[in-house]
Amino acid sequence: MVTKFSGKYVVDEKGKAVSVLLDIKTYRRLIAELEELETIRAYDAAKASGDKELPFDLAVQEIEK
Repeated sequence: MVTKFSGKYVVDEKGKAVSVLLDIKTYRRLIAELEELETIRAYDAAKASGDKELPFDLAVQEIEK
């Protein structure tokens, strides 16, 4: 699925785009999609690492040490 975003460009005196203005709804949707992508990448990295799975309680104990 391809999500399209539209925004207004802020340009410098030479006409080069230097930033983008987004409405808040578009901004929030973009952030949500980036967070979802980050979660997917973390999952893929965990699967690819080949590390042994730990029960949640044991993992918490390991972290708290």
